[in-house]
Amino acid sequence: MDITIRPSAGLSGRVHLPGDKSISHRLAMLGALAEGVTRIANFATSQDCHSTLACLRLLGVPITAEASHRVTIQGRGLLGLMPSDKALDAENSGSTIRMLSGILAGQKFTTRISGDASLQRRPMKRIIAPLAQMGARIEAVEENYPPLMIHGGNLRPIRYELPVASAQVKSAVLLAGLYAEGETTVVEPVLTRNHTELALRGFGVDVSTGQNTASVRGGQQLYGIETTVPGDVSSAAFFIGAATLVSGSEIFLTGVGLNPGRRGIVDLLIEMGASIEILDSRHQGGEPVADLRVRPAALRGGNIGGTQVPQVIDEVPVLSVLATQSEEGMEIRDASELRVKESDRIRSIVENLRAMGAQVEELEDGLAIPGRQRLHGGVIKTYGDHRIAMAFAVAGLVADGETVIQGAESAGVSFPGFFETLETMRG
Repeated sequence: MDITIRPSAGLSGRVHLPGDKSISHRLAMLGALAEGVTRIANFATSQDCHSTLACLRLLGVPITAEASHRVTIQGRGLLGLMPSDKALDAENSGSTIRMLSGILAGQKFTTRISGDASLQRRPMKRIIAPLAQMGARIEAVEENYPPLMIHGGNLRPIRYELPVASAQVKSAVLLAGLYAEGETTVVEPVLTRNHTELALRGFGVDVSTGQNTASVRGGQQLYGIETTVPGDVSSAAFFIGAATLVSGSEIFLTGVGLNPGRRGIVDLLIEMGASIEILDSRHQGGEPVADLRVRPAALRGGNIGGTQVPQVIDEVPVLSVLATQSEEGMEIRDASELRVKESDRIRSIVENLRAMGAQVEELEDGLAIPGRQRLHGGVIKTYGDHRIAMAFAVAGLVADGETVIQGAESAGVSFPGFFETLETMRG
């Protein structure tokens, strides 16, 4: 599906964001392992999270999903999952296959889990290695790629030092640790989002945290909860970017999750000069949330690298668009992980910025983008990547002429209704 974006004279309105994907995945998985019923409001609308629900159903978990984005899960207990006659299909969701593999590693049966063509090109050795150390046997294509055949059970605890900061890998190991006899510890080189630790505590699990470490003892019981998922800050980033660039804008984003491991994009843009007011800070389901008011501002730009990168890795596509309009431009380094996302995001960003007339230098681990550039409308190839589709819709709002987003339906992976929401805010 192609969607045409035209320049905007101003954006206004109030946006209720879909539930945070990262939190929704974790709540669904833990709800499946809990005793009793878990009820989740504002569950993510993204296809990724519904892939997780589909996989859990195949493992024997009764789940009801309502049109109002309320999900009810009848937990099976820590040892109550059932083997599936069918392969689990994570579709395009790296979160589903990586984190669920931690749970499957603890089961006393064999599970095959795969995904679509894009997911089958994404490396899995980062989870295979620690889970194998714990005693799971995992077969993979070229020892790295899906489909995965996971032979689980009889896990042992480990102390695992992550070679690269990754919340998904940390989560997979901690979830497997629920099935190990003893304490499993993950050591991070850089602190990542702590959604799993917070969610585990919400379900009654004792989790120990220290300086870049998280530990869990195996065999602990989980209990069903009622909770509401905060708004997804990664989805908020596109509207923050749009309101920052389009003159005459004023928008409100309600109930945005501002977890310390996720709010990096908000803090970075404020530091660069963005006009973002944080209003009514509060806690929701154990997670910090707030409302945001965003108005136009001139961004300075600057260099992004090192420990900053894990905090904004998902927002690099929209940051790259903002870089073209900043005063100093931006250089983004240490982001080679972008090569193995839903697309090679570095290459996708470079090709599409150039299609809009921008100068950009492709680096092995990032991008160098001059500021103060004038964009013109162009044809955008999304490569099936939701963040590319939404980032270049933002670019189209400030470009000369019309911008055509090919494969715009890919936005539905994380934000169904994104383009409709954007259209209602136009002046």
